[in-house]
Amino acid sequence: MIEKTEITICLGSSCFARGNKKTVAAIQTYIEEHNLAEKVNLRGGHCFGNCDKGPTIKINKKFFENIDPANIIDILASEIE
Repeated sequence: MIEKTEITICLGSSCFARGNKKTVAAIQTYIEEHNLAEKVNLRGGHCFGNCDKGPTIKINKKFFENIDPANIIDILASEIE
């Protein structure tokens, strides 16, 4: 069985206000375009406590800060096998 990559995007009010809604759309598009639906579990999470460094996401156990729809693509390309 293939272990899925876990992507958790912060949906706390600060990250959401700073644009994580657009980042969610960018992640979903990336997953669809690269046929990764069977390899990735995308979900929302509550505040990660790094509001001053947000928007924030977590891929598996690794945190990424200051995320936007442009830089998330490079992160996904390097983190998803």
